[in-house]
Amino acid sequence: MEMKFKMMKMMMLALTLLVLASGSFVAANQELRRKKQILPSAASSSATKVGSSVVFRVLGNVYPIGYYYVEMGIGYPPKRYYLDIDTGSDLTWLHCDAPCKNCPKAPHPLYRLNKNSLVPCAESVCAELHSLEKNICKKPTDQCHYKIQYADQGVSQGALVKDVFPIRLTNGTLVGPHFSIGCGYDQQGSKGTTSPTDGLLGLGKGKASFVSQLQNLGLVRNVFGHCFSSNSGGFLFIGEDLVPSSGIVWTPMSRSSIDKSYYSPGPAELYLGKQYIGVKGLQVIFDSGSSYSYFISQAYKAIISSMMKDLSGKPLEITKDGTLPICWRGAKPFTSFSEVKKYFTPLTLRFKSGWRSHQQMEIPPESYMIISKYGNACLGILNGTEVGLQDDNIIGDNFFQDRVVIYDNEKQKIGWALADCNRISKSGVVLL
Repeated sequence: MEMKFKMMKMMMLALTLLVLASGSFVAANQELRRKKQILPSAASSSATKVGSSVVFRVLGNVYPIGYYYVEMGIGYPPKRYYLDIDTGSDLTWLHCDAPCKNCPKAPHPLYRLNKNSLVPCAESVCAELHSLEKNICKKPTDQCHYKIQYADQGVSQGALVKDVFPIRLTNGTLVGPHFSIGCGYDQQGSKGTTSPTDGLLGLGKGKASFVSQLQNLGLVRNVFGHCFSSNSGGFLFIGEDLVPSSGIVWTPMSRSSIDKSYYSPGPAELYLGKQYIGVKGLQVIFDSGSSYSYFISQAYKAIISSMMKDLSGKPLEITKDGTLPICWRGAKPFTSFSEVKKYFTPLTLRFKSGWRSHQQMEIPPESYMIISKYGNACLGILNGTEVGLQDDNIIGDNFFQDRVVIYDNEKQKIGWALADCNRISKSGVVLL
């Protein structure tokens, strides 16, 4: 993206990056408490003119936590919640005490429903959700309910509400926009479980997503990116301020009917090293709501076959670990990825980005493998057909590690580059 940062913007960004500290939203909350009225979020305000961004500190990892999530303050006065970052769905929701039928044990007290904040069916965000989930309102004045089923067969059901999200923009402005979110009072499949998060941050392509709502308020461009560190943590940004002006590999978002609702760079080919695995036209979806990556049965079996040939003669043997379906044991337990990299070969996803051009994403062994608590090297690639994903191939968090991935909905393109996900400089993302 052709973009240069002026000195003033750099100074304001440097101040804003302090929000990435462990108590990131506390200072913003205290300032909101001192104000008699929440700052306006309308686009007409000169302080909130489109062109700014917001940055969130990311917590978590692929293994053993299994999630990357952000900490956000919601409500007035704000209360702290952990939200799972999900580019594969639109609606942001919280486990909600309305009361809740099947909520898991979460890090913070359940979100409390305020009946005065219920969203009626007449609002456009409700119509957007119902068009996706095939729910129908009887009357425009009815309260808007939702029911969403996820690929892992989990279900979130609840009512749509509006609440305040205190946000510090990179131009230094503190705003308190109202967002439509889900009060999830029935989380089917979660009863009796423990969750490391309090809900989900929906970053999908639909109008109900957190990014789209920010854009509609005139606060940011419909651009966002995430950078997940393999050492845990990282950052999430919304808006275009942090997008590097060069060094990003860009490819158009697919507009086919198959994946128009999801972030997809289109059909892909897969290589193990320089060896083509032999399955063409893999329909790929980028989904940060998935810890691991899933391929259709034909591609999955081809990957395993190619890996077995590549490992032939090496001092490894298949072992039943219980962590993931396929694990290898070495002569002694693995303690670092420098040991794992001696045996495993990088994978490469190759996307068609034009009539004759292709773009590539190389996945090193430390991204598609994990080291289990038993010291075995386990494959973080799973059979998507077995879990009901049909023709979709899901690229999850493990493939995204140690690179910034950017979703530019304004220009309908996806980009990526290796990056230092543990820090941000005054001028933005630090590419490697």
